[in-house]
Amino acid sequence: MRETETSQTDKNSRGVAAVDRALAILAAIEQSTLPRNLSEISRTTGFYKSTILRILESLLDAGYVMRVEGSKYALGPSIMNLGLAYERSNPLRHIVMPIMERLVDQGTESPSFHIRQTSDERLCLFRLDSRHSTLDRVQAGDRLPIRRGAAGKVLLAFGSDAPDTPELQQIREECFAISLGERDKLCAGLAAPVFSGGDNLIGVLSLSGPKERFAPEDIARMKQPLLTAARDLTEALEGSYAPLDQTMEKT
Repeated sequence: MRETETSQTDKNSRGVAAVDRALAILAAIEQSTLPRNLSEISRTTGFYKSTILRILESLLDAGYVMRVEGSKYALGPSIMNLGLAYERSNPLRHIVMPIMERLVDQGTESPSFHIRQTSDERLCLFRLDSRHSTLDRVQAGDRLPIRRGAAGKVLLAFGSDAPDTPELQQIREECFAISLGERDKLCAGLAAPVFSGGDNLIGVLSLSGPKERFAPEDIARMKQPLLTAARDLTEALEGSYAPLDQTMEKT
C-alpha cells in the first residue's frame, strides 16, 4: 500500500477516509491548468487508480468533476456554484476590499489578503492591483509557500506550530514582516496580521510589487498605511490589535 493511502488511515479518528481522498483528488485536479488523466492524478495523490476511479464516479455524479477528452478530468460546474455561493456569503470581501482600495488610493504597492491553506501553503483570497505600470504576478486564488514571502512568514509566526526563531519572534513582537526577493528574486513584500474576535489570527494583509520599488524609504512610506489598515480590519472583525499600538509608538 502506498504511503499516502496508508496515511489516510490515521485520519479516521478525525474524519472519513473516503472524504479525505475525494478532497485530495479534487485538489490534484484544481492544481493543474489542464485536464488530468488517471496517471497524473495518481502521481499527485499517491492513490491507486482503482481507488481514484471509484471516487471519481461519485464526483462525476455530483457534478464536482467532469470527463473531457475521453479519459481526462477537470473540475465540474458544481465547483463553480460553490465558488459563487462563497463570494455571495463571505463577509470578509465586503470588509477587506474597501480597505485594500484605500491603500491603493494612498499610492502603495498592490494589496493582497492571505489565509493559511495547509501546513505548507497559503491562499491569496483577495488581490487588488496598484496603479503602477509594472506589477508582481500574484492573483486571487494563488497558492503560495508559507515559509517564503512576508505574508507567509506572518501566518507562520502566529500559527500554533510556529518555530521558535529570532525572526518569527520579531514578527510577533512588531506585527510586521518584510520579504525582499525570498519567494521571487524580482519581487518584495510587506505584511501585517489581521485578527478576529478572541484575538485569533484570521489572515494577513500584504503589499507586494517589484523589488526595485522597495527601497528603505519606500518601506518606511508604506509601513504606516499598512499597519493602520491591518488594525482597522482587525477592529472591524471585532479583534484586538494592542501590540500594534506599541509598535506604532516606536515608528
